Amino acid sequence: MRAPPLSTKTQSPVTIDSYSCGVKGHEDLHSPTVCVSGQDCTRVIYTKRRICVLKGSSVDISCTYNGYYPVTSSLWFSPKQSGRWKDTLIPEDLITDPEYAGRVEYPDQESRRSRGPSTLRITDLREEDSAEYKFRFTTSDIQWGYSLPGTVLTVTGFRVDVSPKEWSNSMTLTCISSCPLTGNPTYIWYKNGQHVDESSSPQYKDSVSSNYRDSYSCGVKGHEDLHSPTVCVYSQDCSRVIYTKRRICVLKGSSVDISCTYNGYYPVTSSLWFSPKQSGRWKDTLIPEDLITDPEYAGRVEYPDQESRRYRGPFTLRITDLREEDSAEYKFRFTTSDIQWGSDIQWGYSLLEQLSQSQETGRTSVLHHPTVSTPGTGRGSPLCCSEIQLTQCCHLTCSGKSSKRGTFYDLLHI
Repeated sequence: MRAPPLSTKTQSPVTIDSYSCGVKGHEDLHSPTVCVSGQDCTRVIYTKRRICVLKGSSVDISCTYNGYYPVTSSLWFSPKQSGRWKDTLIPEDLITDPEYAGRVEYPDQESRRSRGPSTLRITDLREEDSAEYKFRFTTSDIQWGYSLPGTVLTVTGFRVDVSPKEWSNSMTLTCISSCPLTGNPTYIWYKNGQHVDESSSPQYKDSVSSNYRDSYSCGVKGHEDLHSPTVCVYSQDCSRVIYTKRRICVLKGSSVDISCTYNGYYPVTSSLWFSPKQSGRWKDTLIPEDLITDPEYAGRVEYPDQESRRYRGPFTLRITDLREEDSAEYKFRFTTSDIQWGSDIQWGYSLLEQLSQSQETGRTSVLHHPTVSTPGTGRGSPLCCSEIQLTQCCHLTCSGKSSKRGTFYDLLHI
């Protein structure tokens, strides 16, 4: 039996140094780092090597580190972003990357510690955030290298898979994500907007027939706002509602158009817009009432493109003379001779929280005065800002220059 390969250098027992080994072609499968002497050497240990999370949610990526000497600086970075660095060999702090603007924080950061946990929190996750993330720190004596792998993040959404693809009296529906979700998720199913089932299995409880009418969506418990897009079991002509925008930020005193497209398959006999926030004013809290009849919106709500008994089309809710208390979620509901579109599909996020990428519900938020804030000062002044920052949470942090995604005034249509 061959003896294991030895390092060509004899190492003196220096307390601060740590070592790891592996083989070429499998650099991600290296050994754990070990101290030459004792357990107090310089090293980084990641809590998880792989994480799978839902698009639109948040994630904490963490590690524990030991710098032996006090840490003078630290940062999280992603090698995927190296093309944006001034020097591709010198990692730059993710918190300064424009693609992550307003979405990155270090909740447990403390300066000049010799050891401890470090957490990278990313909010409003997007599919393009799928990448490897690494931690780096510097002490008065060493700078931790970044050749060893970090934590690989995969951002996924849900989709409903329908099989077989051709017409059949018995179709199977499966809720699919691109990577296995952590924990043991409970899957939730919606049929025509109505919550119909919960199960530990990603497969819908019953086989369904190939009808033209019904649509389905799925998600997991605890993240009801991050469900899949609705799909038709057969053809693309089923009952469903798709909102034009998921979040709108507008100025107090102005007007807003909140719109959707819908398909009722059979003629629509009635339709309305409502806000779940107003449910305490309804005769029955489970039966939505038309916003046009709500005294708080009296004289301020109209449906400019309403037509009765249509099968499909756009439908717009217009609210004028906007007030701060109008910040809420707004939903469209319709009834045909055969079905009533449900209102169970949720948003579930407050004004200052992250956005979901699915297109099933809508929300508007009202700003009194948009401001630009200087990081660390808390001061602000009226200024125009970019769409990406406006849609984040209506707390503006920008330089006032136009961006390729449009200025503040483009977004507000004023």
